[in-house]
Amino acid sequence: MSGTDEERPVHLVTGAAGGIGLAIARLLARDGAVVAASDRREDELDSAVRTLREDGLDVRAAPADITDSASVAQAVERVEVELGPITGLAHAAGVLHPADILSTSDDEWARTMAVNTTGAFYVCRAVARYMVPRGHGAIVTVASNAAGVPRAGMGAYATSKAAVTAFTKCLGLELAPHGIRCNVVAPGSTDTAMLRTLWDSSGGNERQTVQGDPDRFRVGIPLGRVGSADDVAESVRFLLSDRAAQITMQDLYVDGGAALGV
Repeated sequence: MSGTDEERPVHLVTGAAGGIGLAIARLLARDGAVVAASDRREDELDSAVRTLREDGLDVRAAPADITDSASVAQAVERVEVELGPITGLAHAAGVLHPADILSTSDDEWARTMAVNTTGAFYVCRAVARYMVPRGHGAIVTVASNAAGVPRAGMGAYATSKAAVTAFTKCLGLELAPHGIRCNVVAPGSTDTAMLRTLWDSSGGNERQTVQGDPDRFRVGIPLGRVGSADDVAESVRFLLSDRAAQITMQDLYVDGGAALGV
């Protein structure tokens, strides 16, 4: 990263090396924002940023390990110094270790919580500490519809995303007096590498996901299709924008109706 830009909004996007995070970074940059794209996978991040910049988009790499508080704090400080005040945070980083609860290892459980829950705490806290003195800003965390609906074989993931949802709403309550909005976007099945990994491990496919699986107590997708990363990115884009100026502490499901409006 180099240079500063005080006129355009500066957005930090985590998990930006691929999937939903990359889609968010691309969409926000197309809107004219300066985007700091963050991920711990530096090679994949550099490749993604290079591709976006070749498309004429102002995206800069801001690598960080969100399970390391110091790494997060350093990355956020660097963005603030080199790009300008962070006006919006889209926290999309996450991991999934599919397994029945009794088969989930200690390491899988700890890793899921470290990335999905503690990582959100580190990132949101670091960014909010800069936003509070300025009296404005918007934060969106990407959770999951599994946070509100029990999912067999996804106990650790669902627990971590339920915790992120509660955390974001509590953060939103505390930051509201400072003019900072905090919201959650909760995707359902979305066509990303994470979903395809889940299909590979379970023998599933897109058709089965849309139709549902009664043996696993899982309804299908009423709208009849698996969502795209852009579907989720559009919702994040809206909640970060001034069009959502009166919206905070909300949990927006983007799942084609799979959670039946829970």
